[in-house]
Amino acid sequence: MRTRSGKAVRVSQTVRRAIDLLEFCSQRPRELREIAELWGVHRTTALRLVHTLTEGGFVRKDDKGRYGVGFRLAALAEAALEQFDLRTLVHPHIRNLSERTGHTVQFAVQQGSHVVYVDKIEPPDAIHLNTRIGGYVVLHTAGVSKAILAHLPAEKRRRILDQMTFDKYTDHTLTSRAAFEKRLDEVRANGWAYDDGEYEPISNCVAAPVWDHAGHVAGGISITTLKPQTDLTALKALLPALLETTAAISAELGWRPR
Repeated sequence: MRTRSGKAVRVSQTVRRAIDLLEFCSQRPRELREIAELWGVHRTTALRLVHTLTEGGFVRKDDKGRYGVGFRLAALAEAALEQFDLRTLVHPHIRNLSERTGHTVQFAVQQGSHVVYVDKIEPPDAIHLNTRIGGYVVLHTAGVSKAILAHLPAEKRRRILDQMTFDKYTDHTLTSRAAFEKRLDEVRANGWAYDDGEYEPISNCVAAPVWDHAGHVAGGISITTLKPQTDLTALKALLPALLETTAAISAELGWRPR
């Protein structure tokens, strides 16, 4: 039993390292030294796992000897999005909302203890965000995460909040659990959320939840702008269009308002 258990631990550790490596290299190409430092291991140990992932096409080595994500990973990501029926349903709605407002629109869903961006529409002359499809939302700053977390069952929300650190990014960032929970109370009362320059001082957003057939929150949609162009007061004028969009999506998912 001890041998079998030990083997399972080693396999789990290897898988965890592979996941960490792919996320690490997705940010920018990394030198082998950086990868070894990430895990706190010798370069030879790091090279063995990197070599395996390179052979599988998940990691590739550039002409400078650095390691980035491989093309096979991109193919799998595309296949995953094609299988994600909710994104397929939501996409034309957020494209239409972006065209109506002229602003960047994002769609995110809860996944375990995270909220993940799964779709984004950026008009050519709108704000271009450093968020990426498949990337994690900064939970205590983003409008979409507030729209989702506010409507999760209390126990599920508590488990997520227990893991949050409330790091400060700007003067408007909510840096305590008490302040964040108070904001979530406001979101539940209002039916929509906002980000008032809480991650980047130059941008703000309004967001609202999407509901499924059982009345559970299925995701969140946000409209994001540059504050010098559209401040939060002006952005709130777009709430009717946002709420019309989330209601239409929810209706397609089988939701019926009480």
